[in-house]
Amino acid sequence: MKVNTQSVNFTADRKLIDFIQKRMDKLDLFYDKIIQSDVYLKVLNTSDKENKIFEAKVSVPGDSFIVKKQCKTFEEGADIAIASLERQIKKRKQKLRARA
Repeated sequence: MKVNTQSVNFTADRKLIDFIQKRMDKLDLFYDKIIQSDVYLKVLNTSDKENKIFEAKVSVPGDSFIVKKQCKTFEEGADIAIASLERQIKKRKQKLRARA
């Protein structure tokens, strides 16, 4: 799956982008009809330690899932957000099975 990653207010290093790509690829195990995924990484200019925002949008036929998490690191935000996306995708798949 191709993941479009955009970083706002900073330049993301290759290691972070590869980490996100690897984590997002795991979503294909749960649902193989994912059309596109966009990831936005933002850094807030605050004194708060949890100033990193990880936002992901995953498009599937007929729907899209959006998750936004604010954490200390992008890796932590990615793990939490992708776990949430996993649950949403599994739930959608069960609904589709129930209708069929």
